Amino acid sequence: MKRFFFLLIAVAVVACQTKEPVVGLVTDSAMVVSAHPLASQVGTDIMKKGGNAVDAAIATHFALSIVFPAAGNIGGGGFMVLRLKDGTTATLDFREKAPAAATTDMYLDSAGNVIEGLSLYGHLASGVPGSVDGMVEAHAKYGSLPWKDLVQPAIDLALNGYPLTERGANDINSLQQDLEKYNTVKPEFLMRAWAKGDTIRWIDMGHTLERIRDSGRAGFYEGKTAEDLVAEMRRGKGLITLQDLKNYKSVWRDPVVADYKNYKIISMAPPSSGGLCVVQLLKAVEPLPLKDWGFNTPKSVHAMVEAERRIYADRAKYMGDPDFFKVPVAELIDSKYIADRMASFNPEQATPSTEISAGNIPGYESEETTHFSVVDKDGNAVAVTTTLNLWFGNKVVVAGSGFFLNDEMDDFSSKPGVPNVFGVTGGTANKIEPNKRMLSAMSPTIVEKDGKLHMVVGSPGGSTIITSVFQVILNVVEHGMGMQAAVDARRIHSQWLPDAIIPEKGALAKEDSLALVALGHKLMPRPNIGRVDAILVLPNGKLEGGADRTRSDDEARGY
Repeated sequence: MKRFFFLLIAVAVVACQTKEPVVGLVTDSAMVVSAHPLASQVGTDIMKKGGNAVDAAIATHFALSIVFPAAGNIGGGGFMVLRLKDGTTATLDFREKAPAAATTDMYLDSAGNVIEGLSLYGHLASGVPGSVDGMVEAHAKYGSLPWKDLVQPAIDLALNGYPLTERGANDINSLQQDLEKYNTVKPEFLMRAWAKGDTIRWIDMGHTLERIRDSGRAGFYEGKTAEDLVAEMRRGKGLITLQDLKNYKSVWRDPVVADYKNYKIISMAPPSSGGLCVVQLLKAVEPLPLKDWGFNTPKSVHAMVEAERRIYADRAKYMGDPDFFKVPVAELIDSKYIADRMASFNPEQATPSTEISAGNIPGYESEETTHFSVVDKDGNAVAVTTTLNLWFGNKVVVAGSGFFLNDEMDDFSSKPGVPNVFGVTGGTANKIEPNKRMLSAMSPTIVEKDGKLHMVVGSPGGSTIITSVFQVILNVVEHGMGMQAAVDARRIHSQWLPDAIIPEKGALAKEDSLALVALGHKLMPRPNIGRVDAILVLPNGKLEGGADRTRSDDEARGY
């Protein structure tokens, strides 16, 4: 993905085409929706063998590291939100951390300017991975099947191979130049042209997973895998050490929980900004008659965008790693605070982002990722969003162990006020510090209705994750869509800076685009926004999957 350097236009976006909504896969009791059909099947098979939703999530995660290596990973990190059948909720933070040798100005030149690309590509861009520790921790607390049974399916896929989809082949082919540029040891097995249907094997990665299967956490953070990773860092002048790996630990955190009408929203707390922002957005539009205004009409879009401007301004100032910065969680989702933020909302005129700053909280001074959703036959639900940041992370494969490293250091504010790769402007709350977790937009979310499980939802997409999840929830609860229709619906995005509405092509009818321009909005269209995978519990208790098939290879599986 690239920075939001799109040509500003004040012309209409192509008129959207209407088509009959497609109903997603409906199953009786259990479902996995993920970025790849093979990974969804792995998770489903685990539940058929008696595993619970957490077991299925772990197996799906490791399978995605093989069949969807552009974002599925063991070299990155993420977040898990879960709701047990008895209503108990928990969230797990296995976000990457800055190495101990990281410094606040490590990506700045002698003049104090950000060095383009240094936080995105190559060894220096990588944070300490958290994915394996997170899966181990989730299994220790909530797993039911033996650990080895959850890792083995990914090993089989890696060593026996699997057929590439057309998108998968194109993804790897597009990587060749970067592999040449950023790897100290060329991964020869990738340096060829691939086509749809070709069988690909990840032999080194398969053996790494065998070590993880046999030794758990030690199979990654100690021994050969750790030594390979640190040797890679030395060759490429990265910062991660054996001590960084030894010290990494995922953290159980309290979820962000809030009401929206008769729904309860359960989402991820900081260092993810996603849960707070999704709740803020929902509360900001709760008093407005979105249902009457209709889906993607000028009134609805204008209101959502005005809320997004204000919430992303709050994100820049108040959100970061809570172990380093006091994030005012309760204050940010307080109904009165959000009402005050929306007091300047003018239904007839866009508010320039230059006139919007973060709200006033007393005591404070002035895509790529993947998501999967799981529900088991007992009603346990898990939402996991995990990431390498950009497609294939920092483009570095750990020689000897075969996995891609993340480029999550770009999610810090390299310099307060300077946008990252997703165009998001950060502040001092998210500055680089040793052993600190970088702020994230990942928003794995579970929704209850009248005290019962209703929806599991999440998305990749950098800064568009928050607005994708926000809109899919609204599509279901306000606009009456089924899960697949809610996921398929064209989306819009706005994030304070740049000062514009970013619609998917086809999201707005011609006359609606012109109406928004007349209100003072600028339009910056782009091809796709988000890649949502979600599950809806239907009134009869069956499950409907919403797999983002129009934007990707995602698929729902279940029984």
